[in-house]
Amino acid sequence: MWGHQTEPEGFADFVLARSGALHRIAYLLTHDRAAAEDLVQSALVKAWRRWNLAQQPEAYVRGILVNEYLTQSRRRWRGELPTERPPEGVAPDATERVVVQHSVAQALAELSPQQRAVVVLRFFHDLTERQTAEHLGVSIGTVKAHQPRALERLRLSVHLVPERHAPKPLVAADERSEP
Repeated sequence: MWGHQTEPEGFADFVLARSGALHRIAYLLTHDRAAAEDLVQSALVKAWRRWNLAQQPEAYVRGILVNEYLTQSRRRWRGELPTERPPEGVAPDATERVVVQHSVAQALAELSPQQRAVVVLRFFHDLTERQTAEHLGVSIGTVKAHQPRALERLRLSVHLVPERHAPKPLVAADERSEP
């Protein structure tokens, strides 16, 4: 029989107060709501086991979250097969905000897991290079190396600036100027 463990002090309050922020980070990393929920759940289970060690609870859980994401991204089989379109689809009358969120998620999906983690922590969670390096367990130089490459890939992403990559319209034969 499993031993009954009491809930660590302050854990439930932390989850209630910060679960929204943790879900946003997880969604930006995974670009999938179900996977984000699973990621947050896994991180909270790991944090619960050692909650008494957390001097800065949010940083502690965020670190577990990012590390769990990177560990999962290294696995070959994730139990799902990607499809061209999600089965639930996107509502045709989606608001501009939803369109932008979707575009950002698609652009982030084109980055490597390490680049994505750097961008999410640096720009969506507003951490410094040093804090990002500490969360990822890498040197500041590694963060500095991944950041410009990731930003360049985002700048060139078709998902963020579609008109830049759209084919140029063809000119009809009768519209061409005669020499």
